[in-house]
Amino acid sequence: MARVVVDQLCVSYGSIRAVDGMTFSAEPGAVTVVLGPNGAGKTTTIECLEGYRHASSGTVRIDDLDPVADHRALSRRVGVMLQDGGIYTGIRVMEALRLFAAYYDDPVPPEDLVVRVGLDHRRSATWRSLSGGEQQRLSLALALIGRPDVAFLDEPTAGVDIRGKQVIRDVIRELRDDGVTVVLTTHDLEEAEELADRIVIVDRGRVVADGTPDELLDAAAAENFSFRAGAGLDVGSLGRAVGSTVRELIPGDYRVETAPTPGAVASVTTWLADHDQLLDDLRAGRHRLDEVFLALTQETDAVRPSARRRRGAA
Repeated sequence: MARVVVDQLCVSYGSIRAVDGMTFSAEPGAVTVVLGPNGAGKTTTIECLEGYRHASSGTVRIDDLDPVADHRALSRRVGVMLQDGGIYTGIRVMEALRLFAAYYDDPVPPEDLVVRVGLDHRRSATWRSLSGGEQQRLSLALALIGRPDVAFLDEPTAGVDIRGKQVIRDVIRELRDDGVTVVLTTHDLEEAEELADRIVIVDRGRVVADGTPDELLDAAAAENFSFRAGAGLDVGSLGRAVGSTVRELIPGDYRVETAPTPGAVASVTTWLADHDQLLDDLRAGRHRLDEVFLALTQETDAVRPSARRRRGAA
């Protein structure tokens, strides 16, 4: 049974519809990754689930409870990791962990958690003296100290070095193994493919794809194929030769929106030869997640870091 449910969620800011009928769910013991370009509605949707924002219409539920109306009942069962703000800059690592532990009846022992997130050597360091990656690890620890049933993690590895990323990803896997429902937003497509049990891709306030990584990649492989060649090809002319739409996703990277039949592939290679273009990296089988993402969303700059939002307590 799904622990987190978003059903036909709509959120408007004046005349702007930020979320437009969003629907998805997240299961216990699974990592659900929400991907989307900047402005796609990810943050607004997660803020509704955290109880920080009201829906214009539709519903969000955690264990059948309303995150706004039942905020007090949910606050001890939900862990929230945001990206920025909300922590006194002069507080020391262990002071912060012990302070947050005092909010719960059965917290994870701070002495255990500081080791778990790889900050044992920084116990007495102040927040302001931590590196960006160390601050992210402490923020994760603070979100998890109450043993949450549901964890909302917003860009948990943003600004974190390779070693720190591995620590955070290992902790996320441990949460999944412990039966926690993890809902994670990220712009790191490699991270999404590595961690996700389910991926929800959103664009312009709507879900455009929802499935396991294998389901999304296999579905894309059956519907189109990609190749690389010189930038700026006449995709209109090429499309007429193939009998299908051809799009240049990023300079020199093209997608043909038809099944990779021998005839379609031959049409592409013939057209390229006739226009003195070299074919490079024909991908007529299983796609990469970044190719699927670009194919389904409207903006090609979606992998850039998003604007940070303030950190708060659940």
